[in-house]
Amino acid sequence: MANVKNIEMKSKQVDEVAEKISKAMSVVLFDYRGLTVAEDTELRTEMRREGVEYTVIKNHIVGRALQQTGFGEGMKEMLIGPSAFAFGYNDAVAPARVLKNYVKKVKKCEIKGGLVDGAVMGASEINIFADLPSREVLISRMLGSMLSPITRLAVALDQIAKKQAEA
Repeated sequence: MANVKNIEMKSKQVDEVAEKISKAMSVVLFDYRGLTVAEDTELRTEMRREGVEYTVIKNHIVGRALQQTGFGEGMKEMLIGPSAFAFGYNDAVAPARVLKNYVKKVKKCEIKGGLVDGAVMGASEINIFADLPSREVLISRMLGSMLSPITRLAVALDQIAKKQAEA
């Protein structure tokens, strides 16, 4: 009887993790070995501030959830040793950026890899991805570059109008 309850509980955990993976824009796996309780608490605080869900889940639970969502094969080798997971729901870059900065700061844990918009990425790719600006910054830069020619045209037309008014 206890074994049946245990299987049901694990099945429920797998379903919950699979749902998180499906909803997340990005999931970053990292080895948290060497972090003190105070450092882990600080990392959790930074993650919350950035809207990232940070949790430690057993690798076999995550492995089954990844199989359920179709990403199992690409990430199987990352699920070795202690793993923590950072789920980014609103900003795909946030988990990678927070972790990369924290790893630089404490020089203890390491990024294993992750999943970004359905693409499996290794540790080096996640580190490159972490350097990208946030979605909002990219949109504002794009809008700024789109408005720049219009602004220049308006200034040029204004100068022409002023010269014609003087003449």
